[in-house]
Amino acid sequence: MVSIKGYSLYPLTLILRQYSTTMNSFDKNFWSSRYADQDTGWDLGHVSGPMQYLMDTLQDKQTKILLPGAGNSYEAEYLHHKGFTHVTVLDIASAPLKTVQERVPTFPAQYLIEQDFFQHEGEYEVILEQTFFCALDPVLRLSYVQQMHRLLQPKGMLAGVLFGVPLNRDKPPFGGSQEEYETLFSPYFDLHTLIPCVYSENSRAGRELLFTFFKK
Repeated sequence: MVSIKGYSLYPLTLILRQYSTTMNSFDKNFWSSRYADQDTGWDLGHVSGPMQYLMDTLQDKQTKILLPGAGNSYEAEYLHHKGFTHVTVLDIASAPLKTVQERVPTFPAQYLIEQDFFQHEGEYEVILEQTFFCALDPVLRLSYVQQMHRLLQPKGMLAGVLFGVPLNRDKPPFGGSQEEYETLFSPYFDLHTLIPCVYSENSRAGRELLFTFFKK
């Protein structure tokens, strides 16, 4: 269990105020344009080490899993080929969902959903995400936490990768700190793990945090 004792916690209201005057709206058009322009520097072309580590801990192939902001979702492909049958891929842009369907034609089309994350409804046992949080306008961070809490079943797990260092201030990806995340998530989740990644890609080494949180 992560302890927040001893940290000097930066007030969430100040964090939000700091960013709110500089953010643009990173909406469907923004992300669709990024794919159309092939401006997808975040796309590794394969499952990242931290995400594979997390997915390999899952045993029940019937687990209801959500991958929000999934992009080209090599994670969905990985889980599909491992035999998981209830994996939902969610993205606000249509292009990456079409790419997943073309790359993995046996993936069930009904589980490829083009939708704003904040409009999505459902109930999942596990939600896996790789820096989706850090792609959102920081003024939405509390809304993200609350929506994740709503989408998970009781004691459900939210897990993945967050950037743990300062990054951009005016465009994705946005960084953060362990202290900020502890303050933000702890009212809604039990923070089981929040540690530096040891399986990061070389280009991201030292910048990522692996986390596993459980719904309170």
